[in-house]
Amino acid sequence: MDIFLGLFFNVMEEGLIYGIMAMGVYITYRILGFPDLSVDGTFPMGACVTGTLLVLGVNPWIACVLAFLAGGLAGCVTGLLHVKLRITDLLSGILVMTGLWSINLVITRGSAVLTFYNQPTIFNSGIAGLLPEGMKNYRVILVAFVVVVVVKLLLDLYLKTKSGLLLRASGNNPQYVISLGKDPGKMKILGLALGNGCTALAGSILAQQTETANIYGGTGMVVMALASVIIGTSLLGKIKLIRPTAMVVIGAILYKTCLVIAMQLGLPTNYLKLLMAVLFTVALVGNQMFSGRRKHQHANPTQI
Repeated sequence: MDIFLGLFFNVMEEGLIYGIMAMGVYITYRILGFPDLSVDGTFPMGACVTGTLLVLGVNPWIACVLAFLAGGLAGCVTGLLHVKLRITDLLSGILVMTGLWSINLVITRGSAVLTFYNQPTIFNSGIAGLLPEGMKNYRVILVAFVVVVVVKLLLDLYLKTKSGLLLRASGNNPQYVISLGKDPGKMKILGLALGNGCTALAGSILAQQTETANIYGGTGMVVMALASVIIGTSLLGKIKLIRPTAMVVIGAILYKTCLVIAMQLGLPTNYLKLLMAVLFTVALVGNQMFSGRRKHQHANPTQI
């Protein structure tokens, strides 16, 4: 029973944290239709910025905000390369991801792994530090859940604003945005800033959970985030009461659950990245099958 609870806590803790990243990738991939590979660079960037700031004694919540801003700045660079310099979306992401490798090393002063044990974090200071003794085992889940809910609500509110509607239109119908006298390129840059900001925030929170910042931590994050988005929107897409932002968070939890189950069944850790790629492939193929079936049903409404 204790083993089961331990696995459950692990799945929920990391699933919620990765869910923040999934919400960011939902903006870039689903709304803008932009396959943003710079995620693999902005995730560890958020961790590196946070680790360096915590070592300097900065408040952990302020470190989260600054990590979000740093990720947003990197997203702006990706957008500028694509919109202003006419570089393809994939190459823009690759260029930023590659450049961030060096920038992350500069942030951590040349250290590939920066540790900040016994430093105040959002999980052991402030309100989290005031939790009763019996609740301290749940503080990571509680704090991560609160952050996820706040990010989700803010994104939902933003997408209902005029700017949010223009952002959604920029991905679906840029000509309509142009007809309104707005620049869809600027909206794309804004969307990439929001998406990468959320990704960096997820990296910041995960770093505070593990009390380490690793520049290698971003490897495979884009695969995990895309799989979470596809799994969540495919399985829960027909449930109108659940918003897409909640769907992708649930998708991240389900994705993490699959990984944990595979590891418990004896899969060697050397095959973890391969399993991530396989799960993403299955999710992608399954999504295409479901989409094709729905289109076929719409084309033949009389068919049962």
